[in-house]
Amino acid sequence: MSDALEPVSTVSSEAEAEMVCERLRGAGIHAIIQRTIGGPEWGPSGARVVLVRGEDHARAGELLAAEENAFSEEELGRLSEAAAREEGGDG
Repeated sequence: MSDALEPVSTVSSEAEAEMVCERLRGAGIHAIIQRTIGGPEWGPSGARVVLVRGEDHARAGELLAAEENAFSEEELGRLSEAAAREEGGDG
């Protein structure tokens, strides 16, 4: 078994990455988010990669594939707005 982190998903925003991580953590899979480009000055925008331990990679991939259409546009919008408020110090 490997403790090395492996990418399981690439998403377009911080809000989407948080939702992916939330779903994985709910299944007992430790997940972290890494920005793919840019820096903190970009705020919540920009692509993110979600990483999991190598030993959890197959199970995480199966979980995400099963829930591929589980993210509603409303949920994405709500989380995106919350992330923008948090970044701006309004939250």
